[in-house]
Amino acid sequence: MKLEIEEPPKIVLKGTPKEIGLGHGRQLRTQIHRQLAIYEEMFEYTAKMPWEQVRALAEEFRASLETKTPDLYAEMQGIAEGAERDLLDIVALNCRSEISFGSFEDGCTSLSWKKRADARVLAQNWDWTHMVKENLALMAIEQVGKPKIYMVTEAGIVGKIGYNSAGVGTCLNAIKAHPCVSSKLPIHIALRVCLESTSVEDALQRMAALGGVASCQHILIADAQSSLGLELSPLGDVHLKEDQYGIVTHTNHLLENRFVSEPPSWAPGSEARLDRVRELSHELVEAGVKGNGITPALLRDAVFSDMLNAPRSICSQPEPERHRTVRSETLFNIVMNLDLNDLRAEVVVGQPGSGMETAVLKMPW
Repeated sequence: MKLEIEEPPKIVLKGTPKEIGLGHGRQLRTQIHRQLAIYEEMFEYTAKMPWEQVRALAEEFRASLETKTPDLYAEMQGIAEGAERDLLDIVALNCRSEISFGSFEDGCTSLSWKKRADARVLAQNWDWTHMVKENLALMAIEQVGKPKIYMVTEAGIVGKIGYNSAGVGTCLNAIKAHPCVSSKLPIHIALRVCLESTSVEDALQRMAALGGVASCQHILIADAQSSLGLELSPLGDVHLKEDQYGIVTHTNHLLENRFVSEPPSWAPGSEARLDRVRELSHELVEAGVKGNGITPALLRDAVFSDMLNAPRSICSQPEPERHRTVRSETLFNIVMNLDLNDLRAEVVVGQPGSGMETAVLKMPW
């Protein structure tokens, strides 16, 4: 018998940037306060960094964000006001990947797949500390003159994993490599820039115009006509194209970007997960799966619930011996259908196929 677990809140935000932020902060106030407590403990454990030092580093990003992305800066001001927290706390949440300087160890597996010339499927398992699961939210954002956004995010964070009404979708894989440059875009801000874009090409142009990203990360981005694996870094980017099957896959290590150097074996299991997701997706191709046969249920069952090499499997399992702030596991799976005639996504919170996940959540809802 499947256990019922609590579904994340679904919130709709609209209006000016400040109004969107206020709604976010007020509706997710409890979750934002919990997130800040979690990250305070995580920074202390992983980097021996007290929260005041985190806030001091956040100030470097705050000054840049105010100038480069004033709308998102106003949104963060609104979140802070709505949640009754200081602005630097909210900036720190949105720059946590950069401030950590690679002390955190995300583990995610992402996949895009060409259904036909004008449609893509974009999917991933998102792995992170179990402590943040209760602070996830499904969010719809409506802004004048911009595509409508549907995403799954952590409370207090303005950009993450999802898609928009123009058919642009984003997935995220953390990468650990120096340097970090605070005058450039934090990765969660870059994700939001992508989700406000009208195509993959538009997103690339917008990020370039803003000076590129602050830290080394991978965004798997797709629209209906194309997909690219963006191995991003402050020193230069590399774009991974679809393979002969129309597929792009990625985990948590760089495949082709040689502008930066990764610490050896910083993400144990990443290479095995990459081999496995490629093996499983190619098996589906060889079995004749294509077009409308590439369904969310099939991907959850045949790929994203896979437990080979557990605990560091595609469906990541917790390691009890690790400190709770870094005890990573799969927290949700998302599968997006990027077809302008049928834009939608399915989300399960928890480990797909485990019996410990939510029922399928639909976007739009």
